[in-house]
Amino acid sequence: MSLFDDNPPSPPEENFPAKPSSDEPAEPTSSERFDQPLGGDPLSCVAVTPGSAVPTPNLPEDLRISWSWPHLLVFVIFVMASQIALAIVVIAYFSADRHLSQKQLKQLLESDPKLIIGTNVLWFALIFLFLYVTLAVLRDSPFWRSLGWKKLKSDPAGGQGRPWMYFLSGCGLSIFVVIASSRVKDADHVPIQEFFKNRTGAFSLMAMAVLIAPLVEETIFRGYLYPVLARITSAVLQFFGMEFCSATRTGVVASILMTGMLFGLMHAPQLGWTWGLVSLLTLVGVIFTFARAWTGTVLASFLLHLGYNSMIALASIVATKGFTHMPPSH
Repeated sequence: MSLFDDNPPSPPEENFPAKPSSDEPAEPTSSERFDQPLGGDPLSCVAVTPGSAVPTPNLPEDLRISWSWPHLLVFVIFVMASQIALAIVVIAYFSADRHLSQKQLKQLLESDPKLIIGTNVLWFALIFLFLYVTLAVLRDSPFWRSLGWKKLKSDPAGGQGRPWMYFLSGCGLSIFVVIASSRVKDADHVPIQEFFKNRTGAFSLMAMAVLIAPLVEETIFRGYLYPVLARITSAVLQFFGMEFCSATRTGVVASILMTGMLFGLMHAPQLGWTWGLVSLLTLVGVIFTFARAWTGTVLASFLLHLGYNSMIALASIVATKGFTHMPPSH
């Protein structure tokens, strides 16, 4: 054979990988496998890739977040610092403008509904601004979807109902809590009762409970805290030798319990640290987070929360005839 032969022989056939037939799907790349949604509920932690007989460990879709413990640490510092800064500004303003004594100022901060609700709404706005800048602007990610706000896919066979079912379940949960709290000692002697001393305070509290609290609290607790606490717990358990899938499941369960406890403790000052009531609110928080983990979307826990608060608001309005017949103060 000449070196200048126009038709040199092709290399042996076995040196080339076999071409897949047109009937067989191409093997997905590693990035495509990672982006595929997991089948089943979000509590599963193993995805089986197409064309592969070996399960590939992978995180549940709702735990694939862009933040971790450093961001959580900065978030906690910001939350505490912003609350302290707001308190200092309010105290400085009223001390300079009204020349109130320390006793009068304390009474104002603890009993003025407009001031309490106004400062809380401003605090919530600052927290949302922090999350928006650090998670959406700086990382160029969709804000709501990054925090777990996704379409609720109803699947009755898998135990995942329609949106109205979560709302009604929240209403039922509120009835249970009201009945259970009636048996708690000193349940009527809590700071939140200060809002019911006048009609304006009562309506302001109910408006905040229905229009603002479910959105803010679900975004923070179930959208931001739940996945990062699950990831951190899972990583710690894997560091100490636990297998990936077991560590992930344990991390999810631990995060459900932790966010429930944090939810109850956040409301503890309003409840006068009455531990019976705080325990009930902790249980409510656990149920909310479980709904978020089970469905993979914050929308489920939001509808539960909205139904819960709406039922309490409606019952309060009916019981007091539109807050015209207020209960006697203690």
